[in-house]
Amino acid sequence: MTGLRALTRLEATGPPSPPAGAGRVRPRRRGWLWALGWLVVLGWATVGLLPPGGQVVNPAGWNFLADFWAHALRPELDPAFLRTTWEATLTTVAFAVLGTVGAVLLGVLGAPWMSETWWAPTSGRPVGRVLRRGGLVLSRVVAALPRGVHEAVWGLLLVSVLGRDPLVAVVAIAVPFGAITAKVYSELLDEADHRPYEQLRTAGAGRLTAVTYGLLPGLLPAATSYAFYRFECAIRSAVILGMVGAGGLGLQLSLSFAGLQYAELWTAVYALVLLGAAVDRWGLLLRQRRGQRRGRGRFSLAVGALLVVLSVWHLGPDPARWVSGRTADQLVRLREALVPPALPAGGWAELGRRAVETLQMSVLAISLASLLGLLVALAAARQPAGSRASWRGLLGWAARQVLLLTRALPPPVWALLVLFVVFPGPLPGALALGIYTFGILGRLFAEVVEELDQRPRQALVGMGAGPGVALAYASLPAALGQLVALSLYRWEVTARETVVVGVVGAGGLGRLLEQQRSAFDYPGMAGTVLALIAVCLLVDLVSLAVRASLR
Repeated sequence: MTGLRALTRLEATGPPSPPAGAGRVRPRRRGWLWALGWLVVLGWATVGLLPPGGQVVNPAGWNFLADFWAHALRPELDPAFLRTTWEATLTTVAFAVLGTVGAVLLGVLGAPWMSETWWAPTSGRPVGRVLRRGGLVLSRVVAALPRGVHEAVWGLLLVSVLGRDPLVAVVAIAVPFGAITAKVYSELLDEADHRPYEQLRTAGAGRLTAVTYGLLPGLLPAATSYAFYRFECAIRSAVILGMVGAGGLGLQLSLSFAGLQYAELWTAVYALVLLGAAVDRWGLLLRQRRGQRRGRGRFSLAVGALLVVLSVWHLGPDPARWVSGRTADQLVRLREALVPPALPAGGWAELGRRAVETLQMSVLAISLASLLGLLVALAAARQPAGSRASWRGLLGWAARQVLLLTRALPPPVWALLVLFVVFPGPLPGALALGIYTFGILGRLFAEVVEELDQRPRQALVGMGAGPGVALAYASLPAALGQLVALSLYRWEVTARETVVVGVVGAGGLGRLLEQQRSAFDYPGMAGTVLALIAVCLLVDLVSLAVRASLR
């Protein structure tokens, strides 16, 4: 398995579990039980998201939606607007580049203190074991707090302190992504070959020295691949942050949509598609042809360093502003406004209702995304050379373009499009998240299908089985575990992203958060964010239980 894909699986599944005991329920039987339970929860979520009157579709909105898609063939090509789009694209890339660099630095610094390797006891004393276990748990809890808050929320809070400072988006990406990166890097440390580390420890080296010289060099290729994956995610986050006021392509999308300037909107969309295609191609070149990977890796590092310099030059940040007395006063006021948290109008009942809506939105969204992603991934997966007909290659290319366009548009844009034809409420938010996540899961699913051993499928075809039968009996069973793990991982991410569709009025805790922000109700915002973290923690625990039981 190649570096980026292996790390994506690691982020989704965590480190491997020990073998199951003799008296436990079979994984296949547990899988059927979990599937049945999920169908029950999906039915509950779907019914709960339906409007009270039962009317879902708004017929009057179809003309607006048709007008939007009709402009796909005639985007705005005025030279002045193209220059504006180019500047916005550079700003978005700069946000993503610097945010990724900050996240990687935080990940490298935080990974040792979040790893079991760092907190492994050096003696058999019970007190030492308890203290080190407590340190491990504390480090994980501290990192879970910034990871549980979506980057859009970080952006909203930082904008209230610094206004439209170019570093707002950078820090809003770096903080949560840094916590996620530290978690993944810590698991890499724990799964690495520990013999060099133990030899250095035996020779008298300290923990930090042993980790730095004994473990980190061997993890550099995998860590670099994961950093590139984070860069892909950072571009999408930079667009979302632009829609909440940070600037770049996200802001241009928001302004064009607000004025119903569909031609301008499609120009920005095509810029996002081209940017996504370039990043995808870059990542594909890094992952292909193992013998050439070292040279391409060095070239990519050189390009990355150049992008950092150009990003700083383009944004022209003023670091002194971040350490000024005014900023310190604003931060103190923000902290005083956020602490202690407060309940929204309506108290616990309103907060609980919105939290349940958020959970239901995430369940429906990930179910829709997983089903559509699986169907399209089977067509989008690249087949071995010489094993497909020309029509199959054309179909695969078209499927990959659909996935690229779907994930290029940020969730708020999908939410606004769905709101054309679906009455307002949490349902359009769930549908928008499902469409967006389908683009991401479809790509990941396609990569899983590409990595499968093709010999069982080819053997069935050779015995006369049709392609569909061979796929159902040979390929899908082998890939099912990875597909479920990736779906559960994206479910956790989707629960966090409900906040960004709520900002445009699509329900859940995100809608409540936007109402509180508009009213400058910072104590209420703090309470809503804590409720969102609790929902994400619940989703995380359920996902962990499912993954552990299916191993």
